[in-house]
Formats: sequence, C-alpha cells, structure tokens
Amino acid sequence: MTPAKIIDNNRLVAVTLDEASIGSSSRDIEHERAVAIYDLIEENSFAPVGHDKGPYALHIGIKENRLVLDIRHEGGKPVIAHLLSLTPFKRIVKDYFLICDSYYAAIRTATPDRIEAIDMGRRGLHDEGSRILQDAIKRKVTVDFDTARRLFTLLCVLHWKG
Repeated sequence: MTPAKIIDNNRLVAVTLDEASIGSSSRDIEHERAVAIYDLIEENSFAPVGHDKGPYALHIGIKENRLVLDIRHEGGKPVIAHLLSLTPFKRIVKDYFLICDSYYAAIRTATPDRIEAIDMGRRGLHDEGSRILQDAIKRKVTVDFDTARRLFTLLCVLHWKG
C-alpha cells in the first residue's frame, strides 16, 4: 500500500450529530454546525488507535455530560465508541463563548485595533481548547492539530442552543 493510500485511509469521510442528545436550534446555529462538519470532512487526519482500515464515519452526541464518539467504517460497520467527559472543557468553552460574544459586539462598534486584539484572544482560546481536546483523545484517536481545531469547533457548536 502506498503512503498516500495510508494517509487517505486515516481520515473522516462523514460526520453526523445525534440530534436527540443535542436538541433543536435556530437556523443560524444549524448553519454553523453544517459549516463545522463540512470543514472537518474537507480536511482532516483521523485514526482510531489500533485501527487502520479507514476511512471512517463519526457520529457525535452528548450523553450524561459525556461526549460520545461513535466511530464506524465508511460503510457503517462499527469500529469503536468512546465516551469522553466534558468536564475538562466547561471553562474553556464558556470563556470561548464569552470572547466570541465580545468579538461580535466589537465588530459593530470598536476600532480595528480593538477587534484584532479580541480576535487574537479568541484564536488563542480556540487553540487552547484544541490542545485540551487533542490531549484528551490521544490514547483513543490520533488527530493532527488542525483536525483537533475542527473537532473543538464542532464541540463548541454542539453546545450552542437556539
């Protein structure tokens, strides 16, 4: 098998959300979720530890303060499911939402320098959350930093309520 083929196998080709565990949302939030999923599928590196027969489909849900990662083969055959506590993410997600609110408010009235400063803080929090997520799943799923960023975006989007 060529290295390119191996890399192609270590990726997600589908991501779905468990709507029952997430609940309904506004049209804007649904759009943000769709964009987050599209970005994740478009470019990622995703390999469940101990498995190398991808590509994979990921079904994500939240159950009892746990993130559920149901990983399957592209055709739907189960690979493995992981439950991940959401507790380590509470502070960073809350802080990220607060700074996003500040950023969107600043866009309407603040100077470009102020907007840039808030945006740098927003990106810094996003990077921190991505590292926390990457570290939390490293024994279960190998992802590169860009994929961890996209997964963290999706984790945040899952918490937005309409």
